[in-house]
Amino acid sequence: MTKKPRAAPAAIDSESALFASIRTLIESARSTIARGVDLVQVHTNFEIGRHIVEFEQRGEDRAEYGKQVLKQLAERLGAEFGSGFSVTNLKLMRQFYVLYAPRIGQTVSDLSASPAPPPSIGQTLSDLLAAGASTRPFTLSWSHYVFLLGIKNAEERSFYEIESTQQNWTLRDLRRQFQSGLYERLALSRDKAGIRQLAQQGQTVSRASDLLKEPLVLEFLGLSEQARFSESDLETAIISQIEHFLLELGKGFLFEARQKRFTFDDEHFFVDLVFYNRLLRCYVLIDLKLGKLTHQDLGQMQMYVNYFDRHVKTDTEAATVGIVLCKKKHEALVEITLPKDANIHAREYQLYLPSKEELQQKLAEWTEI
Repeated sequence: MTKKPRAAPAAIDSESALFASIRTLIESARSTIARGVDLVQVHTNFEIGRHIVEFEQRGEDRAEYGKQVLKQLAERLGAEFGSGFSVTNLKLMRQFYVLYAPRIGQTVSDLSASPAPPPSIGQTLSDLLAAGASTRPFTLSWSHYVFLLGIKNAEERSFYEIESTQQNWTLRDLRRQFQSGLYERLALSRDKAGIRQLAQQGQTVSRASDLLKEPLVLEFLGLSEQARFSESDLETAIISQIEHFLLELGKGFLFEARQKRFTFDDEHFFVDLVFYNRLLRCYVLIDLKLGKLTHQDLGQMQMYVNYFDRHVKTDTEAATVGIVLCKKKHEALVEITLPKDANIHAREYQLYLPSKEELQQKLAEWTEI
């Protein structure tokens, strides 16, 4: 039976000091719970990650006993504070600090050059929060950040963090948007500067094209690709899941009406779905098509848009946007049917979550082009 390598006395003393400093942080966090559980937890875990990184950088031969230190630390913290401090979670806290430390102007290399001392016993987490509120802009729950840590692409991770904050996404919303490839679907309709903007600012809406993504993913409707259903069935399913549909459409959308009727020359016409975008201050009309897009579909939408522009919108509102949502579009048909400045767009939808790998491959090819 082989014996485990025994840590040197100096390493044991350092590990005890590490335990004591993290113990102080956790006690401070629990005493300031009134400040908000999620915010306290995120800042606490960031500080725990910092302590672990600083300890590893000051130590020697950490390759030999680093894993053992984390294991012992997890056992001692778990024994006193309960679950939540497993080796896996401690590694996540360390990763969280390494990724987010540059945001506050502190890099891991800076720490190795001149490691900062851990907070004194009298320094509480409330002091840290008060002093660092402007330099540590954490706005999401720890569960959100754990999910974000799993996104390897830094620009994509930044996009989802910004959107989660701005749109107040739940963790479930975040997962769904990530799994539906929202970042890739938006990026595919932008140039390289637009893709960089997604990572820096999230989805900004300043013109009609900013609203567009392809495909629209409607897996939440519960309709099968193989099942037989009518356009009316598709519309009814969307209305029954309108909250999810608004989330999929994007920022600023308000639902106004279904089968909106308007009349001229004693003939009635009906727009399937009418929305209003408060960011662009314009109407957005959506017509649903089950089959392949035709030039008649585009012409019909042009008529709807013209009517709203001339008889519904006010002088202070922007031009109406028309979207024909179809199962299969014909790019060449769209180009030859519509003038270049037309405020009408054809977009495909699908009833299942797309493959992230396929979308990433398309995005890579698009950026190369």
